[in-house]
Amino acid sequence: IVTSNPFPKGFTELEMVGIGTALPVEALLGFCLNGLTIISFRKIKELRTPSNFLVLNLALADCGICINAFIAAFSSFLRYWPYGSDGCQIHGFQGFVTALASISSSAAVAWDRYHHYCTRSKLQWSTTISMVIFVWVFSAFWSAMPLLGWGEYDYEPLRTCCTLDYTKGDRNFITFLFAMAIFNFVIPIFIMLTAYQSIEQRFKKSGQFKFNTSLPVKTLIICWGPYSLLCFYAAVENVTFISPKLRMIPAIIAKTVPTVDAFVYALGNENYRGGIWQFLTGQKIEKAEVDNKTK
Repeated sequence: IVTSNPFPKGFTELEMVGIGTALPVEALLGFCLNGLTIISFRKIKELRTPSNFLVLNLALADCGICINAFIAAFSSFLRYWPYGSDGCQIHGFQGFVTALASISSSAAVAWDRYHHYCTRSKLQWSTTISMVIFVWVFSAFWSAMPLLGWGEYDYEPLRTCCTLDYTKGDRNFITFLFAMAIFNFVIPIFIMLTAYQSIEQRFKKSGQFKFNTSLPVKTLIICWGPYSLLCFYAAVENVTFISPKLRMIPAIIAKTVPTVDAFVYALGNENYRGGIWQFLTGQKIEKAEVDNKTK
C-alpha cells in the first residue's frame, strides 16, 4: 500500500508529489519530441543522411534518459525503490550510459558541423557508423566501471532512483570522477567550443549566420553543469551537509536534456523541422536534400 511507505528523510509529501510530477512531465515531453525525431528520420527519405544519423543517435540516447526518468517517477509515487539492489545497479548503469552517450553525441554533431562549414568535407556513412559505435562503446565502458568496483551506484537523496554515489567522497570516487569527467565532459565541451568558435568565425566572414553557434554549448553546460558541480564539490567536501532536496535539483535539471536537445538539434533546425512537418502533414519539403546543419 502506497500510504504505508514513509517519506524519504528530508522530504515532505508535497515535495514528493512535486518531484513525482516533474519527472514524468520531463520524461513524457522529451520522449515524445525525440520519438518524433526518430520516426521522422525513418519515414522521410530526405532526412536519411549521415549527418542526420548523428542527430538520430542523440535522440536515441535522450530517449534512454527519458525511460530512466519514467522509472524514477513511478518509484517517487510509490515513495520507495521497488526493484531491489540489483535493480538499482541496472537503473544507475542505464541512466549513466545514456547520459554519457547524449553528451558525446552532441560533441559528434559539433565535429560534423565543423567539417561541413569549415573544411567543406562531406561526412560518409562509414565514418558516421564508426562514430556512433564508438560513442556507445565508450559510454558503456565508463558506465560499467562502477559495477566493477571503480566508483559505485547507489540511491539518490530521494531514494527512488539510482545514480553515481557521490556522498562518500573517498579516493575511489575521486579518482573515478576526475577520469570520467575529463573524457566524458571536459573533452566533449572542448570539442564543441573549438568547433562552434571556428564556425562562428566562418559565419562572420561570409556574413551569413546559419544557426546560433553558442546555443549547443550553453544548453549543455546549463543542463549538466549543476550536477557536475555537485559531484566535484563532493570530491572536496562532505556533501551530506547539503539538504537532500537541494541535492535533487541538479538531477531534475539534468532530466530536461532530452527536451532541450530536441529543440536545439531537430526542431531548431529548419530543414529537419521541415522533414518533421512533412511526416506530420504529408506536405513535401521544398529542398530535395536535408542535412542537420542549416537553421
